[in-house]
Amino acid sequence: MALDGVILDIDGTLVLSNDIHAHAWVEAFASQGYEVEFDQVRSLMGMGSDQVLPQLVPDLSKATEPGKTIASRHTELVLTKYRPQLKPTAGARPLVQKLLEAGLKVVIATSASPEELDTMLKVAEIDDFQLEATTSSDADNSKPAPDIVEATLQKTQLAPERQIMLADTPYDIEAASRAGVAVIALRCGGFSDDDLAGAIAIYDHPADLLHHYDQSPLGQR
Repeated sequence: MALDGVILDIDGTLVLSNDIHAHAWVEAFASQGYEVEFDQVRSLMGMGSDQVLPQLVPDLSKATEPGKTIASRHTELVLTKYRPQLKPTAGARPLVQKLLEAGLKVVIATSASPEELDTMLKVAEIDDFQLEATTSSDADNSKPAPDIVEATLQKTQLAPERQIMLADTPYDIEAASRAGVAVIALRCGGFSDDDLAGAIAIYDHPADLLHHYDQSPLGQR
């Protein structure tokens, strides 16, 4: 595979945040009188708030109340109460450094807000790389819709078949596939291999991928 660029997801891929997001959603819903189960929310991690809200309560929307307040409360909780619990995934920074040293164009593609992204980049210890990023503000619909990946493709100006996305959820895989981009999946996001079956390769975490870099799709350029 001729490869020129890598699209990076961040939540669950470079930061151990999926459980934290799920706990924050449960608490945010409860603040407005809605009871949702952790496991139900956890299975949706990888989606943005525009998708999570109606998946859990069909009448809710991010654009109107009380959905707007729930989404804002979720973000607030992640960035304040749960911020100390956020940790980088194993090998997050070394892998990104390897990609850059290999001459690949590396861009972040996330359903997170710009404010959340700033925090996650610091947690992943890659904020100093000053990577370009596409966030929820750049797309009408979050994953599993392809909008964010398509917006990233416009930013990189590279052909989809010459890029690979590193991600951790089935929603990332669906979004990337719909945009024509292959995915290397990581188990550190907490999804099973069956959930990640659409990926071209699966590794435990960034450190595992880095260890097998030369034999991976990234090394077979």
